[in-house]
Amino acid sequence: MTIKYIWSDSVGTSVSLQGRIAHLRVSGKIAFANLRDWTGYLQCVIEQKVVGDEAFEALKECGIESVVDLTGTVAKHPKKEEFELQTTELTVLSIAKDYPLGTKEHGVEFLFDNRHLHIRGKKQRAIQRIRDAIIHATYDWMRNNDYIKIDSPIFTPTCAEDSTELYEVEHTNGEKMFLSQTWQMYIEAAIAGHRNVYDFWPVFRAEKSKTRRHLNELWMMDAETAFCDNDKNMDIQEDLVKFIVREVMRVRSEELAILERDLDVLKNITDNTFPRITHAEVVKKLQEMGSDIKDGEDLWGDDEEMLMNTYKTPIFVTNFPLAIKAFYMPEDPDHPGTAKCSDLLAPEWFGEVIGGSERLGDYETLKEKVLERGYDLADYERYLDIRKYGGVTTSGFWFGLERLVRWICGLHHIREAIPFPRYHNRITP
Repeated sequence: MTIKYIWSDSVGTSVSLQGRIAHLRVSGKIAFANLRDWTGYLQCVIEQKVVGDEAFEALKECGIESVVDLTGTVAKHPKKEEFELQTTELTVLSIAKDYPLGTKEHGVEFLFDNRHLHIRGKKQRAIQRIRDAIIHATYDWMRNNDYIKIDSPIFTPTCAEDSTELYEVEHTNGEKMFLSQTWQMYIEAAIAGHRNVYDFWPVFRAEKSKTRRHLNELWMMDAETAFCDNDKNMDIQEDLVKFIVREVMRVRSEELAILERDLDVLKNITDNTFPRITHAEVVKKLQEMGSDIKDGEDLWGDDEEMLMNTYKTPIFVTNFPLAIKAFYMPEDPDHPGTAKCSDLLAPEWFGEVIGGSERLGDYETLKEKVLERGYDLADYERYLDIRKYGGVTTSGFWFGLERLVRWICGLHHIREAIPFPRYHNRITP
């Protein structure tokens, strides 16, 4: 039996549980243990006269995170709409003392120095279970919509998105290579065989950023769809995000409650259409709000935060200037000088969670773009071959898993959204 399956129809029945002591209070010959197993928490009432002197004395030696095996009768809590265990048998399996992460407040760096213990905490468990639900929902949506998962290499010979912030490593034959920062160029190669493809792996960014939404090692989902323009691409993203949020609310309501997440905020996401607003319109609005952003400039975190505090749903920011976007994005003829692309910004203070665009499908045009950026044509020969031998209109997008977790959980900092974060000054534990 696990705590998860203790319901009203369990009252009066005998169950056995194994778990860890999250809190223990001993008062004379009676003790109250808050037991945690892998599914939840339950108060256990333990009387010395029932379990025996030896077992009760062993219990008194237990600190937080001690492991016990209990058998007892399920009862209704006398004051709360909860259940408890009236313990009849107790075996102490492991005594833990002086647990470093007690109930007192700890500094952030201390907590992350002890992250191997920190992730046992109630809120941290809730965050990781929501992360798991997001992952499963993504796989479910992809499978239900006929997407094929294509696994890409982590080592790559070149950059893909004008980035110089790459982790350089040396191959066994002495060649220079990099840890990948995107799977896009690899899964695009699979479009001709499968039409709808995606990948979901860790990626690496050698940024020395100290912001609340950047990590050096993160998990990213990249999806690519053939015969798909940028408008349809945004439709796909919106449908996926709404599905993920609905699934999290369905299967992780208890965890959202632990995090005190405002469910009305999440319901706004699933019940409303995401507005689509051009970059130029957004810049004008930000300038009116007091931002110093200039025409043609990219959006920074403070701009996104200022903007999204005025929206209750995510928004798509479209038509960024070509000069600040990747070489493979086509120009929008209806908005000259801008790319057929979008960023999905989350409401409240979270900002960008998805980036996407249409991809240039014409071989000659893409080749010109590569040369215009001053890239070595040989590095992109295979990417160009995808267009040379049957190029079509395609679109794709990525989402950062940790950004989705941070947003859906309502977290201040992204480092809590991954079990063991790696950022500019941390590579341990």
